[in-house]
Amino acid sequence: MLKWAVILAIVALVAGALGFTGIAGAAAGIAKILFFLFLIGFIVVAVLGVTVFKSVTK
Repeated sequence: MLKWAVILAIVALVAGALGFTGIAGAAAGIAKILFFLFLIGFIVVAVLGVTVFKSVTK
């Protein structure tokens, strides 16, 4: 998911530099959504790793 967010961010930068503002805005919006979904998933896995999975390995 993070890979797609980075790809769409690069597409947004290139499209913005070339003047395609509609495509740039759409790609940037999708990249932002994917990044925040990745961030939420990472936080959930980190919290589970600290709490739940730590007690399983003992």
